[in-house]
Amino acid sequence: MAVEVFISYSHKDRKFRDGLATHLSNLRNQGVISDWYDGDIPPGTEWEPQIMNHLQSANIILLLISADFMASKFCYSIELQEAIARHDAKQARVIPIILRPTDTVGAPFAKLQMLPSDVRPISAWSSRDAAFIDVVAGIRRAIQDLHTNMGAPPNP
Repeated sequence: MAVEVFISYSHKDRKFRDGLATHLSNLRNQGVISDWYDGDIPPGTEWEPQIMNHLQSANIILLLISADFMASKFCYSIELQEAIARHDAKQARVIPIILRPTDTVGAPFAKLQMLPSDVRPISAWSSRDAAFIDVVAGIRRAIQDLHTNMGAPPNP
């Protein structure tokens, strides 16, 4: 059974979101994950209920962190707050992914283990592909941990 993954990001970071989606392809193709972001909303439908429904059903919530994410009222005040509430209630695993150098001191997600390794922003890596592979490896570990804690055999 595929793990539902919700991707929260600022539209100003669309290229990073697209890059991550490409690198998640192997997990998606294997049926390990089913990922969703607001670009999947069909034209003519109300966007906010769609976002909230997917955010509330996700097993893993990826927060793509940048200064633009922090500045977005919707990302910070709605998606982030719901994600942290679900994390605290042990209903979802929230994984912050640092895209660009950003002040995260005291942020609601600062208590969580972040990706990539050493919390080095993806933009600071000499190879963006290597950064995304590091992030996907971390997501794969989180999925294995979820399966272990739910008593199901690890899928990835």
